[in-house]
Amino acid sequence: MLRLVFMGSDAIALPALNWLTGEGSGLAHIVGVFTQPDRAAGRGQQVVANAIKLWALERNLPVLQPEKFGEPERAQLAALQPDLTLVMAYGHILRQQVIDTPRLGTLNLHTSILPAYRGASPIQTALCCMETETGVTLMRMVLALDAGPVADVERVPILPLDTALELEAKLATACVPLLARCLPRVAAGKQIFTPQDDARATYCRRLDKKDGVLDFHAPAVNLAARVNGLMPWPGCSVTINSQPVKIGLADMVSLSDYKPAAPGMVMGLHGSGLLVGTGQRKLRLLRLQRPGGRMLPADEFLRGFPVAVGTRLASTPMPPLVSAQPFPRPKG
Repeated sequence: MLRLVFMGSDAIALPALNWLTGEGSGLAHIVGVFTQPDRAAGRGQQVVANAIKLWALERNLPVLQPEKFGEPERAQLAALQPDLTLVMAYGHILRQQVIDTPRLGTLNLHTSILPAYRGASPIQTALCCMETETGVTLMRMVLALDAGPVADVERVPILPLDTALELEAKLATACVPLLARCLPRVAAGKQIFTPQDDARATYCRRLDKKDGVLDFHAPAVNLAARVNGLMPWPGCSVTINSQPVKIGLADMVSLSDYKPAAPGMVMGLHGSGLLVGTGQRKLRLLRLQRPGGRMLPADEFLRGFPVAVGTRLASTPMPPLVSAQPFPRPKG
C-alpha cells in the first residue's frame, strides 16, 4: 500500500480524498496533508480553515499549513516517509527537492486536457473559450508550469449552459476513476508517462475582479461563454440604473423577427431572458442579481428591477484569458 501525502487547498479535491479513504483505501494510506494557512474570508473577514483542513481534521490526519515551503517544510514531508505526494490546487510552488522527496515522486491533478490551459484558471478559461470538452490530467510534477509528462486523462463533456460551478463539480468527480486506473500502475512501477507536446501548449492565468466585464461589440456566443465561464467568480456585471447587476447565466439566440440592435442595447424579454444587442446575434441574460439580493431568473428579477427597452449597457474591453506563452506572475 502506498504511503501518500496530499497537498491541496480547495474543495475540488474532496471527492478524490473521500475515495482514497473509502473505496480506494486498499491502494493508498494518507499519512499527512499539507494545505494553505487559515485565511480571512467572507464579508466579516473571519479567519477560517479551508475545506481540506476540515476534512483532514475530521479523520485525525496530520495537517501542516506552511506559509512558505522551504527546507524545514521539506524535512517535515520527509519525516512522513511518503511513497508518493499527490497535489491538487495547493497554491505553493514546490522546489525540485520537495518534488523528489517521496520515493515515487510527486503527481499533480490538473483540470484541463494538457497541454491546453496550463496555469491557474483552466476550468473558467476552457468555458470562456467555448470548448465542448475538458478533463482532468494526472501528470508527474516538474518545475515548469504544468509541463510534466502525462499518466492519463479523464475527459468530461461541457454542456451548453454549464457554468464554472457545474463544470468544477464534474471535474472533481472525474478525479476518482482517473486515480483508480493510475494508482495501481504507479505502485507497481508500470505507469507510462508520456511527454507533453510543448508546441501545442496554451496558458491561462489567475483571475481578477477586473475580468468580469463585457464588450457588447463581441459576438453573443463569446459573451455568453464569458458570463458562464466566470460564474460564480469573479462574475460578469453590467451597470443598470447606476447599480451593478451581476449576470449568473446567459446564452446566444439567433432571432429573425427582431430588428438589429446596437451593441449593448436592451431589447426586452424573450422567454425568461433579457435580450441585449451584440456585435453578432443576440445575447440573452438568463439570471440576474442586484447588490444585496439573490440571483434570480431574469423575468423574476425584472419584476422588482425594471429595465427599459432601449437602455444601453456600456461596453468595456475584455482582458485576454488565454495565451500561447505563460502570463507574467502578478506582483505582490
